[in-house]
Amino acid sequence: MSIEARLAELGVTLPDAPAPVANYVSFVIADKLVHVSGQISQNAAGVIRGKLGADMSIEDGAEAAKCCAISLLAQLKKACDGDLSKLKRVVKLGGFVNSTPDFIDQPKVINGASDFMVAALGDAGRHARAAVSAASLPLGAAVEIDAIFELV
Repeated sequence: MSIEARLAELGVTLPDAPAPVANYVSFVIADKLVHVSGQISQNAAGVIRGKLGADMSIEDGAEAAKCCAISLLAQLKKACDGDLSKLKRVVKLGGFVNSTPDFIDQPKVINGASDFMVAALGDAGRHARAAVSAASLPLGAAVEIDAIFELV
């Protein structure tokens, strides 16, 4: 089953890849690796803001992380000239969670992105990962995730 078909089964349509908000590029292709810049938690309604441990639940944070994963795939699609069949695997996700100093469940939040990658990509979605806390994130976002993908 194609990635696009799997996404459709999950009820997900990839948005247009978000444009950078500062002086950087959305992705860099080096050999067979696509390095995608950090994607903040946003959906069609805008930036998903909040601070885990204060005004946002783990479940809401995981949903915000899933939104980051969707944006990461949108960037990958752009990098692959619209052809997601060029993807071999997800290599690594780097997750940042806007949280209070005493919040310790960053991995549970970033699971929202990890679980989505596996649901959308099967075994090719399994990856190495980091999940760390941040005192704040750009635009007040709840989550930011960057990624490395390998192409065939």
